[in-house]
Amino acid sequence: MSSILTNTSAMNALATLRGVNKGLEDTQNRISTGKKINSAKDNAAYFSISESMNSDSGMYKSINEGLTLTKNSVSTARLGAESVKDLAQQFVERVSFAQGDAVDHAAVQKELRSIVDQIGTTISQATFNGDSLVDGSANVTVVTGISRASGSFATTSMTFQAVDLSSLQATLSGIDISGGSAAVLTSALTSAQSALSTAIDNATSLGVAEKSLESQQDFLGKLTDKLDTGVGNMVDADMEKEAARLQSYQVQQQLATQSLSIANQGPQNLLSLFR
Repeated sequence: MSSILTNTSAMNALATLRGVNKGLEDTQNRISTGKKINSAKDNAAYFSISESMNSDSGMYKSINEGLTLTKNSVSTARLGAESVKDLAQQFVERVSFAQGDAVDHAAVQKELRSIVDQIGTTISQATFNGDSLVDGSANVTVVTGISRASGSFATTSMTFQAVDLSSLQATLSGIDISGGSAAVLTSALTSAQSALSTAIDNATSLGVAEKSLESQQDFLGKLTDKLDTGVGNMVDADMEKEAARLQSYQVQQQLATQSLSIANQGPQNLLSLFR
């Protein structure tokens, strides 16, 4: 039955065209944004997971940047501690030299005083952005990442100890071999050697801390890359498929438009029945 009031063919063709236009619009949106999931309505589960992973990635990047500052402070302190170690070694060598009989102990004492002054200068300069890790022995704790184990959010951290080069300087500053007696010289060498051992321990501990920070930063960089890749696999559009889909929809749109045009001609054809 044909009707001039209800054109079923046109209604079907129009519904098809609307569907094609919707698919074409979605495809064009994916091509323009590069994403197949732009909002929760596209895929609620993937959207939720990807947003959480994006958040974690952003936090890891910020934490990594913060660790760079800490590592620079530790690196500067380690350089200072190694310089002090070298100066302490020179101090020990001069005290060892002073153990001989025909030595001008007063002159050697001046050399030792000069070395102590150099140590003081090194300590004052071994700072990064005002942060010094060489004039105290307090524990330093830094955040190294985050954890979502067992469904709960928490931060991870590492702790290392600052070093007290000032007390080492004070120990060496207290050594005076001007008198030149055997007992004084023996005691001075013992104290100097002990200070050197402390200086070596200080430089070593800071070196270990710096290496640990570098390793953590390397891990965070790789972890961030994995998170970003995982997010991309979930939400990024496959551009090859989208390009093929775009061409397909464009052809369907043309055919659907022609079909609607043909369907709209149906009522006009009824006029021939009344001629």
